[in-house]
Amino acid sequence: MKILGVIPARYESSRFPGKPLTDIKGKSMIQRVYEQCLKCQLLDKVIVATDDERILDDVKGFGGVAMMTQTSHQSGTERCGEVVDKLEQQADEFDAIINIQGDEPFIDPQQINRVAIQLQKQNVDIATLIKKISSSEELFNPNVVKVVADNNGFALYFSRSTIPFLRGHDQNEWHKKHSFFKHIGIYGYKTGVLKKIISLPNGKLELAESLEQLRWLENGFSISTEKTDLESIAIDSPEDLVKIFKM
Repeated sequence: MKILGVIPARYESSRFPGKPLTDIKGKSMIQRVYEQCLKCQLLDKVIVATDDERILDDVKGFGGVAMMTQTSHQSGTERCGEVVDKLEQQADEFDAIINIQGDEPFIDPQQINRVAIQLQKQNVDIATLIKKISSSEELFNPNVVKVVADNNGFALYFSRSTIPFLRGHDQNEWHKKHSFFKHIGIYGYKTGVLKKIISLPNGKLELAESLEQLRWLENGFSISTEKTDLESIAIDSPEDLVKIFKM
């Protein structure tokens, strides 16, 4: 299977403008993400998909591959779709695509590999990772997306709310009474599936929770999940960067 790694990277950010170009000990954030992706044995090619010339120039400056994409995209998934279209016009086709977050400079390459391995299965449309929640703080934080899956590891639902609800137990004890899982934000898609999901209209559940993966579930696409013990540190604000330096 031929797999493409795409790193969507926007310059504009309400909390951290220019985030991909932030210097982390001599290298831009996007360079660190790119270099981690190159360590993944199952990726045949890695491309940064950006909407800004400054990011494009930075990637080319360190010897990476980048592509300009439209500014109108609402998600990294849509940006991945444009990359696929442009590559196919150049007769450069891939069986699957992995969407890698551009703000996780120390992502473990094995995380990417685990998504790639899922995509190699015939019955998998979309693949992602989940991690066990270990604290009440995470469990009840609406910014931490929770997920429940069936016995075969396919997602049943994603929510900002705590799911499932534990009846008859004190909420402070929930994380000790049941195994809750949170979503790790990396996606893999079979190429044909990616083309279909980016053409779908917004779904009611998606709009309610502001989670694009609910649109896919609403339209009958399966999302395979695999448990992981690893979690990358995402840089969402300058304060997060300070924490990285301290670590």
